[in-house]
Amino acid sequence: MSRLESLVLRNVLLTGTLPSYITELQSLQKLDLSFNNLTGQIPSALFNMDSLTYLFLGNNSLSGPIPSRKSETLQTIDISYNMLSGNLPSWINSDLNLNFVANNFELNSSSSRLLPGLECLQRSFACNRNSPRYANFSIKCGGPRMMSNGIVFEAENQTLGAAGFNVTSAQNWAVSNVGLFADRQNQLYVQNTLAQVTRTTTPELYQTSRLSPGSLRYYGLGLKNGLYTVNLFFAETAFSDQSTRSWRSLGRRIFDVYIQGTRQLRDFEISKEAGGVERAIVKNFTANVTDNHLEIHLFWAGKGTCCTPEQGYYGPSISAINVVPNFIPTVSGIPPGTHEGKNQTGFIVGITVPIVFVALILVFVIIYIKRRKKDDDEEVFIGIGPRPNTFSYAELKTATEDFSPSKKLGEGGFGPVFKGTLSDGRVVAVKQLSVASHHGRDQFITEIATISAVQHRNLVQLYGCCIEGNRRLLVYEYLENKSLDQTLFGHSGLHLDWPTRFNICLSVARGLAYLHEESRPRIVHRDVKASNILLDAEMCPKISDFGLAKLYDDKKTHISTRVAGTIGYLAPEYAMRGHLTEKADVFGFGVVALEILCGRPNTDTTLQIDRIYLLEWAWNLYENDQSLNLVDPTLAEFNKTEAFRVLGVALLCTQASPSMRPLMSRVVAMLAGDIEVSTVTSKPSYLTDYDFKDITGTFMSEETQTSMASSTSDNTMKSNNNAVTVTDPGPSPVNVSGFGDILAEGR
Repeated sequence: MSRLESLVLRNVLLTGTLPSYITELQSLQKLDLSFNNLTGQIPSALFNMDSLTYLFLGNNSLSGPIPSRKSETLQTIDISYNMLSGNLPSWINSDLNLNFVANNFELNSSSSRLLPGLECLQRSFACNRNSPRYANFSIKCGGPRMMSNGIVFEAENQTLGAAGFNVTSAQNWAVSNVGLFADRQNQLYVQNTLAQVTRTTTPELYQTSRLSPGSLRYYGLGLKNGLYTVNLFFAETAFSDQSTRSWRSLGRRIFDVYIQGTRQLRDFEISKEAGGVERAIVKNFTANVTDNHLEIHLFWAGKGTCCTPEQGYYGPSISAINVVPNFIPTVSGIPPGTHEGKNQTGFIVGITVPIVFVALILVFVIIYIKRRKKDDDEEVFIGIGPRPNTFSYAELKTATEDFSPSKKLGEGGFGPVFKGTLSDGRVVAVKQLSVASHHGRDQFITEIATISAVQHRNLVQLYGCCIEGNRRLLVYEYLENKSLDQTLFGHSGLHLDWPTRFNICLSVARGLAYLHEESRPRIVHRDVKASNILLDAEMCPKISDFGLAKLYDDKKTHISTRVAGTIGYLAPEYAMRGHLTEKADVFGFGVVALEILCGRPNTDTTLQIDRIYLLEWAWNLYENDQSLNLVDPTLAEFNKTEAFRVLGVALLCTQASPSMRPLMSRVVAMLAGDIEVSTVTSKPSYLTDYDFKDITGTFMSEETQTSMASSTSDNTMKSNNNAVTVTDPGPSPVNVSGFGDILAEGR
């Protein structure tokens, strides 16, 4: 017990006082005894344990003062919903994560400055009590201020953390959060998505949602007493569709909903109620406000899943809240400080009404003129289902300082990329497409909308696009550490140790597996290489430029032939025959995996002749039992088992015949150690008479199907005589009857 680091006894009906022996657990870092029936005072020793970092004692019946001293390690404290009293201790500061809501503290100007709004959320809920000012409020949970269906939803996008609260400056509503995600780092406790949520006319309302791993409360303050309708907006955007039959779709988010302390929904599951993921559902309730105070409580009772699709996906999630009265309100709803006396009301109304009327006419005239002056760029959106986010050219020009050379991040086959800062503060990467798409604008927008909807932690997020005249620009998330090739082969000053390299390799495999087998539509990247793998601030890799090849006329891209790719990473069947399946990406991944292992590019003419070509050198060492000589000599240490695993997978992925290459889902399993790496017994032959026909690929381009259909049986027999001996990694687990949903060349 002395080595115990985490003790969680949440919501288990504990009674009595806090036991003293807890303070003897000197390795304890997290203690959660919330939602029980504990009484008595908080022992001072509990706040002064050497290793304790997270302390959750909320929703008990603890009394007395807060300990006057605490250790430096204790950074997150939840003591909300108790009977604590007295003055706040001097150690309180704004750098701590504190939730002291619903107690009986004596507050002064100093404490109000350090914990602004706490006076509104004590047990008396004193703000505007008995003097109501409001009769409605609307909140965009986890997101910025926005208007939807004529309703202005106020922003609620501050950092709450594991224990925090926030009260609006108008003191009309507040939010409180408690809980620590066990294995998922999400400091903002917000879920972002670009998925086009269905079953709603306003999908943008669901692009953010507030998350909580435990208890999430929203409060209406200073409300006029009476009956209200509470509208709660939900959409599940963290899990995959169950129709994919993927383990990622098995996640279940289950929580309870309380209104004014009464449980209204038990074991509420968003996707089940909505009929699937990325579908909107609005739940309506009637609430009786009797003391100018409304409380909406979303509570995780420990049900559902915790680790699907990734660690830490559980607990409440909500996109928006709208509360309206069931009566004709007699309060204005104007924030405090804007009233100027009843005797001025008539004058104000008399002046305001005609001004507003004239202003509205002017606004409509201006809008009409602007619409008439626009060309048909906007018409492209008519009839398109999921509409991508769009930016004006002027907005992106300002963000990049007129595409200043100092903002240029690089230039690839599709055009230059610039760093920019949007008006909302987001740092982005703006890609100027150097050649106009051969598609019409409507198809361009459709393809961009499709790409925007494809999201995974190892894929670069596409925020939206700009289409004005002949201009085509794409707006991506900005990745701080640039590309993998710059880090591995350039002069970035970054050094990748072995754990980081192995994680990059595994994460890239996961991203490709998602593109090939999970996304809708499924996507062949066609240009998997180190320069198309970007690294964020935490060195998490993200694949870029997926789906872009379809936007271009093959004669106008960075490759002079109809093959979109880069020499050194091209699969032989794709380079020589134009035969495209997902196995072309598998080949490119194999080359990248070798580069990560060796710390050198696939071709280096400065080396001695037997080492110029990485694949050839790797096979020579492998056949002579000298595989470890491949490992980057700059690595001080590395895991031999993992290194052999990466090498085996790389050699398997770069087999000449695509049917001998594994699917990326099997690559992930092999790298993770879930299954053995298939044995490679023969060096591949990249000869022109080799048969590259792939019968195990789950999908291919139409031009590939046509070329395969026209192949003669004689050619097939000749190719079969040249087959190498490789352990078959297994057939595809997905049976695809059609290829209409493939985002690839020739569609």
